[in-house]
Amino acid sequence: MNLIKEKCFRAAIINIPRIGTRHLRQLLAFYGNAEKAWAAGPETYAQWEEAGFRHISWLLDFFRAKEKIDPLKLKENQEKEGIFTVIPEEKHYPKLLAECSDAPQLLFYKGVLKPQQEGLAVVGARRATAYGKAAADFLAREIVKAGYIVVSGLARGIDTAAHKGALAAGGETWAFLAGGLDKVYPPENIPLAKEIIAAGALISEYPPGKPVHPGNFPARNRLISGSSRGVVIVEAAQKSGALITADFALEQGREVFAVPGPIFSEQSQGTHRLLKMGAKLVTEIEDITCELPQGECAHSNYQNLKFNKVQAAENNQVSSLELFPQDTGYKEILDCLSDVPIHIDRLALLCSLPVQQLTLGLLELQLADKIIQLPGQHYVLKRL
Repeated sequence: MNLIKEKCFRAAIINIPRIGTRHLRQLLAFYGNAEKAWAAGPETYAQWEEAGFRHISWLLDFFRAKEKIDPLKLKENQEKEGIFTVIPEEKHYPKLLAECSDAPQLLFYKGVLKPQQEGLAVVGARRATAYGKAAADFLAREIVKAGYIVVSGLARGIDTAAHKGALAAGGETWAFLAGGLDKVYPPENIPLAKEIIAAGALISEYPPGKPVHPGNFPARNRLISGSSRGVVIVEAAQKSGALITADFALEQGREVFAVPGPIFSEQSQGTHRLLKMGAKLVTEIEDITCELPQGECAHSNYQNLKFNKVQAAENNQVSSLELFPQDTGYKEILDCLSDVPIHIDRLALLCSLPVQQLTLGLLELQLADKIIQLPGQHYVLKRL
């Protein structure tokens, strides 16, 4: 495979409206590579139907739209803006993210990627307290000294403090965005983004020009945790996007750490709940590094914390569905559930959803207190 050509065609595909990471993955699986997918025409639509694919109207949009795009010209224009691409087949693709089952088949970045170094994520509340910002700054500096890249999301509050702490310590930091790399959000962090590019990288699975949308943040969070050996939650209220990152970390087998805070602080309620559920308490860098031998996989407390996370969801403590618009698959999942337990494999057949989308949907619905997971990967609707 010619990697340069492959990246060029993948970038062109993902640049088409309505075509996202999931669609790109399907195209690659069906046609073998991006160049063949780009060369395919409407005559192959029937082959998709014969193969049992459903809800593929987006294919027609793809066939029409690609005729108006010059992949090579698109690549040249993006590189003039300092935007480059990387795919899992390349050595500088973030190695920990490449291990994830839903790793994007293309990432856009500005700056320099050094995947030989491992990342540690520091995330938390946007409406952070002075204590939280100080803790994030302190831990980010210590993480850099320990030889890790500080990974975060460039959001206000804790994320901003973590990036600044890493830069102040002369280290590298990665910022994952929820839109195109030319759509830095929040806008007041544009100067910080420029500093990050000079000493790390801005990264996104979304093409340039893609606006920031609330529904993109959970997907962005999975990249933050997936690129990291562990996730440190500094401050989080009971309903916080940072807790979604912790959820993804658990699903990806990463370690989850939490910083304790004042017992009366609203911004510490989520972190305290994580600690009660089995997250590792952090007050100094040794609390992290002793759990993360360089190069080893995440381990302890995963199953215990995963179980307790579901129990907390059943108590209706966190609902990420209240934070972000519902994915189109959630209603389809709910329509397939009843009072009768159904196994996840049977549910996948009934819903005709990709496994990753189904798994994420089930997790979100549990957190929203809509469904209950029973032993043996069976699910039922939760009745009020």
